[in-house]
Amino acid sequence: MKKTISHNSEIDSYSNLSELPEEFQNLVLRAKKALESSYSPYSGFGVGAALKLSNGEIVLGSNQENIAYPSGLCAERVAIFSAGTNYPDTEIKTIAIIAKSLHGDVTEPVTPCGACRQVMIEFETKQTKPITVIMAGSNGEVWVSNSVNNLIPFYFSSPVVGRAK
Repeated sequence: MKKTISHNSEIDSYSNLSELPEEFQNLVLRAKKALESSYSPYSGFGVGAALKLSNGEIVLGSNQENIAYPSGLCAERVAIFSAGTNYPDTEIKTIAIIAKSLHGDVTEPVTPCGACRQVMIEFETKQTKPITVIMAGSNGEVWVSNSVNNLIPFYFSSPVVGRAK
């Protein structure tokens, strides 16, 4: 018998960075600082990420490309895996993502790629608390999601980790 499964996602949109709560503005600025260490000579598209952990620590990441594509790694996964290594029992509260391009301004919010979304949802599921995701370009509109689940509703899950509620 056929049934329809639906999922509604809500993402808050802000006209610019200055409209965000101060805590979120500061995290985006930290992601912008991380962007300075991006190694993206092949794509010309740099990404910076900053995680705020439940203990107050901020963990940074930037995308790191390699000529032997796809050997590089996205900024979000660099930051998340670093947090998992250095703070294994600490929850991720928020992640801010920002990008710049050598080819012009990035005026729309940059969303995580599918692989990063999958990694993020597994961390969110494992910690049983949502991760707020802040997505920005080099200027312009900023999006805020109160859960990774809004970005990847029908994600791959395992019986070991389970599914987010």
